[in-house]
Amino acid sequence: MEKKIATPLDAKMIASLKTGDRVLITGTIYTARDAAHKRMSLDPRHLPLDLKDQIIYYCGPTPAMPGRPIGSAGPTTSSRMDPFTGMTLKAGLKGMIGKGKRSDEVRRLIKKFKAVYFIATGGAGALLAKKIKAARIAAYPDLGPEAIYELKVVDFPVIVGIDSKGNDIFERKAK
Repeated sequence: MEKKIATPLDAKMIASLKTGDRVLITGTIYTARDAAHKRMSLDPRHLPLDLKDQIIYYCGPTPAMPGRPIGSAGPTTSSRMDPFTGMTLKAGLKGMIGKGKRSDEVRRLIKKFKAVYFIATGGAGALLAKKIKAARIAAYPDLGPEAIYELKVVDFPVIVGIDSKGNDIFERKAK
């Protein structure tokens, strides 16, 4: 089933999402990769942006080509952010976008905080960038592509990888 959702996320919307659902996201999402997460972890009580009900896309975009808001913007491996996921969920984060499997601890935290993990298609950064209509650096400009970017997206395609009940697409049994 394909669903269209808008940011910021709310509890009813998150509860309606099921593992395997195809989702099109419209609104504001933020990027953050390894370096940004490490920096946020230095003082998690004073984060550079309000994460309440927001989505973080594990992505380090490339520079924009002339006439485009951003360059290639594909997902990075999510498991590298697993050590920081508890911190961001405690700060109110409700959605994460990346690629690959998450740890059992992250799955437990997603269920506890009633959040959602979305999967974006790896290797499709140029195509995903076409769904980004505006981009600006929101924090840590010195980190270059690993800065936190604010992205305005329209119909950004993802799949629900872990739903708010802890169901995990990577744990499904073949029938």
